[in-house]
Amino acid sequence: MRRFVLPVLLLLVLGGAGFAWWRLRAAPSVYWQGYAEADYIDVAPVLTGRLVRLVVARGEQVAAGAPLFDQDDTNELAAHAAAAANLAQAQANLANLVAPSRPNEIAQDMGALTEQRAAEMQAADNLARDERVVASGAVTRQKVDQERMTLAATQARVAQAAAKLALARQPTGRSDQIAAARAAVAAARATLAQAAWQLAQRHVTAPVAAVVSDTDAEAGDTVAAGATVVQLLPPGNIRVRFFVPEPVLAGIHYGERMAISCDGCGAPLVARVSFIAPQAEYTPPVIYSEQTRATLVYMIEARPKPAEALRLKPGEPVEVRPLAPQARR
Repeated sequence: MRRFVLPVLLLLVLGGAGFAWWRLRAAPSVYWQGYAEADYIDVAPVLTGRLVRLVVARGEQVAAGAPLFDQDDTNELAAHAAAAANLAQAQANLANLVAPSRPNEIAQDMGALTEQRAAEMQAADNLARDERVVASGAVTRQKVDQERMTLAATQARVAQAAAKLALARQPTGRSDQIAAARAAVAAARATLAQAAWQLAQRHVTAPVAAVVSDTDAEAGDTVAAGATVVQLLPPGNIRVRFFVPEPVLAGIHYGERMAISCDGCGAPLVARVSFIAPQAEYTPPVIYSEQTRATLVYMIEARPKPAEALRLKPGEPVEVRPLAPQARR
């Protein structure tokens, strides 16, 4: 009896192993459905005006700071020129008030002071000489007294000339006039800065490197402030949304790498999980299928590298697969 039981058991074991191998081999790979999503940047003027030039076209790649469109800047140019002229006038007025007297007047006062100091030295020498001989009777006491008065007079004239020179070197305006002139310069400088800002707003540039997704106006259109003229799509703003059932959620972690496949994408992209929804939802209509339409799922977002993100087209369906453990690092 044992001769028959052992072969039968062996056949059963081999058959079960073969069936299991066939099932595993035939089982489809694990993947989840999703779609590409994007956050666009709507570029609009801050001032209402006529569009005179649209620099970019749909599908074009632009660098950060590249020109996008220009509005009519006639009024802003005139305001900027007027503000610059007002600033120059205010600065000239301030310079006139804080400047000393004219150079020729200062030179004359310096010459007069030098002359009076020479007269003072001469009077001092005369007085000293006569005081030495007054006792011998060579000069009279009255002459010595006269020379003392002459020296005092020349000293007074030296002081007067020095004061006049110091006054000539002082600013010509009063302190209150100078303060008002400084305030006028500051106000004119602020007005010029405002005019320069308004002029710059008429020439709009790209805030970041991006692809021009769409244009909503043409040259000649009058565009209101805040109305979109150019729509940009930065590569870093493209992400993938996919949906997983609750039993799978525990095995997916923030920062984990996923393989993204789509029609026409070529080799799969690699994206990192950037968001895991805290609440379940019904499968969105965009990925309805007979198997998932009534299933509660969790939405997950993953972001590819910006260099690869442009291979995805917003709205197109994708398949998301977990990478092998050794490839997730």
